[in-house]
Amino acid sequence: MTFITAPLRRLGVFHVLVAASLAVLAGCSPKAAPEGFNDPFEEQNRRIHDFNRAVDTNVIKPASGGYSSILPAPVKSGIGNVARNLDAPGDIANGILQGRPFHVAENTLRFLVNTTVGVGGLFDPASALGINGKRTDFGETLHVWGAGEGRYMELPLVGPTTERDMFGTIIDIGLNPLRYALPTKEANIATFAKFGSRLGDRSRYSNTIDSVLYDSADSYAQARLLYLQNRRFELGQTGSAGSDDDFIDPYEDPYGQ
Repeated sequence: MTFITAPLRRLGVFHVLVAASLAVLAGCSPKAAPEGFNDPFEEQNRRIHDFNRAVDTNVIKPASGGYSSILPAPVKSGIGNVARNLDAPGDIANGILQGRPFHVAENTLRFLVNTTVGVGGLFDPASALGINGKRTDFGETLHVWGAGEGRYMELPLVGPTTERDMFGTIIDIGLNPLRYALPTKEANIATFAKFGSRLGDRSRYSNTIDSVLYDSADSYAQARLLYLQNRRFELGQTGSAGSDDDFIDPYEDPYGQ
């Protein structure tokens, strides 16, 4: 019975932490759409950004190039499909916490179709059927519950984020039920699939990423600008992506000095 009770104990502790977080957030009123950026840790963030850019230059970018050139397109597509399918139970859990039954139903149907007909998520028949799903995360759940985005941060090997999204990322690691259901061997395969998917994304969006990291006058300010604009657009806090009303000057002094 240990193989059943041990994961349940871990899951129980995790659920207590989530419940406590949501209890606090339940008392939060909805936050107004943020303006500009809140970056009091800019000096430290810039040092981390320099580290992340060095890692990208020497490790991630070369690895993504090799990944893209060595693996055939169908293999890369299959790895990406598996990685997304593994995230689906987390999307379902967050949809429940956000009180969005339509998204829960669509994500559940997508997961069932791709896990069965799609051979464990290797293929994506759900998209061919028009079942695209709604990708989400616990950072969005916190937003729905009224938590503000907090201060801007850049984390080692993770990149741009905010205090809210950083906390959400930590919770998402434990929120996905597959973390407790998969045996160790299958869980390791899942980790490799998600890492491969990230390398594929780095290769697919290479031109955009390179323009931000290596071609812009201030790569840190540009990365901060793009992250905050895109994230706020994802959360419905802006009218349209890139509109003049929502523009953030990446070189603005947030303290008016």
